[in-house]
Amino acid sequence: MGELRRLAVVSGGGTGIGASVAHGLVIDGFDVIVVGRRGDVLESTARRICDESGRDGAVVAVAADLTDPAQVGAVVDAVGDRAVDAVVNNAGGYLSGSTDSLAGVADWWRANLDANVLTAVLLTEALLPALSRPGGRVVLLSSIAAQRGGGGPYSAAKAALHGWAYDLAAQLGPEQITVNVVSPGYVAETEFFGDRMTPEGHAKRVAATLVGRAGEPDDIAAAVRYLVGPSAGYVTGQVLGVNGGSVLGR
Repeated sequence: MGELRRLAVVSGGGTGIGASVAHGLVIDGFDVIVVGRRGDVLESTARRICDESGRDGAVVAVAADLTDPAQVGAVVDAVGDRAVDAVVNNAGGYLSGSTDSLAGVADWWRANLDANVLTAVLLTEALLPALSRPGGRVVLLSSIAAQRGGGGPYSAAKAALHGWAYDLAAQLGPEQITVNVVSPGYVAETEFFGDRMTPEGHAKRVAATLVGRAGEPDDIAAAVRYLVGPSAGYVTGQVLGVNGGSVLGR
């Protein structure tokens, strides 16, 4: 009988940090389900990771809008009767909106809370029964904006993940499941800024670090790979900043 491989679910897994996390976990021996709204992007990423790793079928793409409870079931179906060893909640991003009216403000805030908090809550709650006991891992991707502000509702949404992670860590700790947050700083080579980033903005963010460079998706993936790996079984309820020193630990 062949060795039973571990299974990870990575939301926002089609590009950027999520794709890098998925690739790293495949290298570490996981099978990975990547989840996102764009099926074509997910399928392309899954094929690329399988080809590069030489592990055909190691990555499965599931298209789902995780703000919709009805669509989260597609992920549960893809898991089937397997145990889930790691849930990596990377879906989200900064969504712009209108402040011309209170209705516009409400829509703007709800959109950011849905994209960054509700996606993580619904996916994690749906997969809780399948999480490995003992040894399951939950990782939430936050942002430096949660610690220093600057993103309005996006900052508030990411900060909400911290409080929820502490509650979840206390809830699941007795079952030997860990829950942690990775909080990235400025990471280039992602879709986060879209066409909003300027050379001046890039230079300003690099200058704010202590190491004099922008982060890369692999920097964040390395932190996630540690937290879901066997060496991090005694780490839970923590926020791990990966930001080049632009915000110091506290």
